Amino acid sequence: MGSHKSLGALVEAPPLETDRLLLTAHFVDDFASLAVRWADPEVTKHIGKPSTPKESWKRLLMYRGLWPLLGYGIWAVREKRSGRYVGDVGFADLHREIEPNIDGIPEAGWVLSPWAQGKGYASEALNAALAWLQREVKCDRTVCLIAPENLPSKRVAEKAGFGSPRVIQYEGAEGLLYTLHFKQ
Repeated sequence: MGSHKSLGALVEAPPLETDRLLLTAHFVDDFASLAVRWADPEVTKHIGKPSTPKESWKRLLMYRGLWPLLGYGIWAVREKRSGRYVGDVGFADLHREIEPNIDGIPEAGWVLSPWAQGKGYASEALNAALAWLQREVKCDRTVCLIAPENLPSKRVAEKAGFGSPRVIQYEGAEGLLYTLHFKQ
């Protein structure tokens, strides 16, 4: 059986390293921590509702499945020193029904456990992921969608170079669509 281009490359999240963090593929052992984080109303207050274990399992499967289908995806973020699972950062194409249409553009996202917030981990992980995206994926930009009241995520996005926030409507709520253009 020959290969078919639309099946994507058989790839996995490449490991990335920063001063304090390791970005790796997700593993089954990450499920318990991921499920606890996504069930926390404090974590999801700007994203949606808390997730059930089943929804978190689907999220873990999506994280792994993005890589071979798109050639990019979401990394598990871990403290280098302790190995503790911090959260998730990376890119997806979620086929959101918004205007402007962002299908085909890597959408950046990050979610950290409450204990890891306020330590600069989101910026550190996002910067590593952005450097990888610019180097490895043929795209001229990335976007991120942030709730207007989510001040910490807005600061992370702006610090990373995202700008020109545009007010959009998504699932009955206002959101800010930020864009980061890569220099060619």
